[in-house]
Amino acid sequence: MTAVAETPTEETASAGHAKKVKHRRFDPWGVVAWIAGLGFFFPVFWMVLTAFKQEVDAYTTTPKFFFVPTLDEFRAVFDQGMGTAFLNSLFATVMSTILVLALGVPAAFALSLRPVRKTQDALFFFISTKMLPIVAVIVPLYVIVSNIGLLDNIWVLVVLYTAMNLPIAVWMMRSFFLEVPGELLEAASLDGASLWRSVREVILPLVSPGIAATALICVIFAWNEFFFAVNLTAVQAQTMPVFLVGFITGEGLYWAKLCAAATMAALPVVLAGWIAQNKLVRGLSFGAIK
Repeated sequence: MTAVAETPTEETASAGHAKKVKHRRFDPWGVVAWIAGLGFFFPVFWMVLTAFKQEVDAYTTTPKFFFVPTLDEFRAVFDQGMGTAFLNSLFATVMSTILVLALGVPAAFALSLRPVRKTQDALFFFISTKMLPIVAVIVPLYVIVSNIGLLDNIWVLVVLYTAMNLPIAVWMMRSFFLEVPGELLEAASLDGASLWRSVREVILPLVSPGIAATALICVIFAWNEFFFAVNLTAVQAQTMPVFLVGFITGEGLYWAKLCAAATMAALPVVLAGWIAQNKLVRGLSFGAIK
C-alpha cells in the first residue's frame, strides 16, 4: 500500500495566508518609534544637506530644499586648515584608544578573573577620578604643561584622553570579564596552557565584542572632547571641535561652512560605529541574555 502525500490546495494556502495577515496587527508603538527616530535623524540630515549649499542658500529665513549642490564649502573649510585639525583629532583619538586598551584590559582582567588585594578600593579609586570636574583641574594642568614646554602639543592630549577614558574602560571591561566563567581558565591551565596563552586564545575571543564596544565609546569621547583641547592647544595641535568654534564670529554664523566642517567631523565616528555595529550591540548586551 503506497502512501500518497497530500498537496496543499488553494483553500488551504489562502487560509494560511489569511492567518498570517491576521497576525500582522497595527502597532502604534512602532509608528511612534519611527517618528521619534526620524525626528532625531532630521537635524543630521539637514546638516548634511546644508553642507552642499552656498551661503546665500543656507542663510535664508524660509528653508530651501531645492538648490544646486556644490562642494565649494568643503573646499573652503579645507583651505582654512581643517585637514590639520582632522589629522590631530585622528592621531589623538587612535593613540589614546590604543593606550586605554593596552592598560585597561590587563587591569580589568586582574580585577575580575584574577582579583588582587583590595580590589574594591582600586575600583573606587578608578571611578573617583571621574567625580572631579574637569574645570577644577584645568589651571594646575595648564601650569604643569606650560612649565614642561608642551603647550600646543598633540601628545599632551593623547595623555589626557588616555587618563580621561581609562577609568570608564576598566569598569566596562571588568563587567565583560566577569561574565566569563572562571572554569575556562582552570580547564586551560589543566591542559598545560600558560596564563598568557589562556588569555589570548580563550578569554579575549569571548570578550572581544565588549572590548570593541569599549573602544568605540573611548573613540567617541576622545573625538568629541573640547575643554582640554581649547585650553591647551592653539594652532599646531588644534582638534576638530576647536576648529569648528572658529566659524562662530562677530559677523554671525557661516552656516554652510559650519555644516560642511561638522559633516566631516561626524563622518569618522559614524563610519566607526557602522563598521563595528555588530560587535557594539553584542558588547553592550554582553551577559544580558544567558
